[in-house]
Amino acid sequence: MQKNTHTVVCGYYHSVALLSNGTVQCWGDNRHNQCSPLHSTLTDVIQVACSYFHSVVLLSNGTVRCWGDNRFNQCDPLHNTLTDVIQVVCGSLHSVALLSNGTVQCWGNTNWNQCDPIHQTFTDVIQVACGYSHSVALTRNGAVRCWGNNHKQCDPLHLTFTDVIQVACGVYHSVALLSNGTVRCWGDNSENQCDPVHQTFTNVIQVDCGDSHSVVLLSNGTIRCWGDNHDNQCDPLHLTFTDVIQVACGFVHSVALLSNGTVRCWGDNRSNQCDPVHNTFTDVVQIDCGSYHSVALLFDGTVKCWGNHAFNQCDPVHLTFTNVQLPCSNTVLW
Repeated sequence: MQKNTHTVVCGYYHSVALLSNGTVQCWGDNRHNQCSPLHSTLTDVIQVACSYFHSVVLLSNGTVRCWGDNRFNQCDPLHNTLTDVIQVVCGSLHSVALLSNGTVQCWGNTNWNQCDPIHQTFTDVIQVACGYSHSVALTRNGAVRCWGNNHKQCDPLHLTFTDVIQVACGVYHSVALLSNGTVRCWGDNSENQCDPVHQTFTNVIQVDCGDSHSVVLLSNGTIRCWGDNHDNQCDPLHLTFTDVIQVACGFVHSVALLSNGTVRCWGDNRSNQCDPVHNTFTDVVQIDCGSYHSVALLFDGTVKCWGNHAFNQCDPVHLTFTNVQLPCSNTVLW
């Protein structure tokens, strides 16, 4: 199963791009060294991941490197001992690495059991995902395992799921995509994140989660949303989109990439997350969302940003990048 190979990813207020020469570029908030010059010394990078205030990269030799905020051990030296890593993901204050032998390793804050030793008992994992303070692992036999828990994120319900092929996490909830194209949810439901409407969806091929809402892409190129709608995250506008090939969620907004290379946005626009500038983009091949900003990777290896700019998330420096690595044609954009 193809792991997430996004080449442009967004943290809370910053973004990281993987260039075709194996180096990385960062822009946005640097108050916690998220864009520390350390990243400029890295080569042979093959995957990038972002958290609230730190970033993690996977190198071609199977090792990982971290930079950014370390107040809660997000960049604990433990990560320097890891080898044979094949995927890295970030929660708010912790990170998880999937190793080639199917085991997982965690480091960072563990106030909510994000690094509970139970994760060390898993031996057949093929994908990992992180929420704010919990993590989810998908096993080879289609089962899911969770750890870290302060808002029912690890409700035992998840133990009943079988034939799962993808997992995604919101802040306090998670979604599993099953091989038959249906989805299952568990965790906090205070904002209808686990509204039973999700059980009516079929032919789902991708899922993504925002803070308290989720979006699924159906095989016919349409999308469906459920969860918190206080900021129009589930505005009926999304029901009008067709020919969608990828979806991505910010905290309270979402973005859809269409087959013609254009993008559509809906949800909260108080920080310009849905600024009409996105309507001018063409030849887009990948999208990703931060908390209140979004990034589009174009076919020519350049990137475009829009949304909140309070912490330089849309710093013009991103416009100088011309050789951002494109996703492989067979990549599953999780």
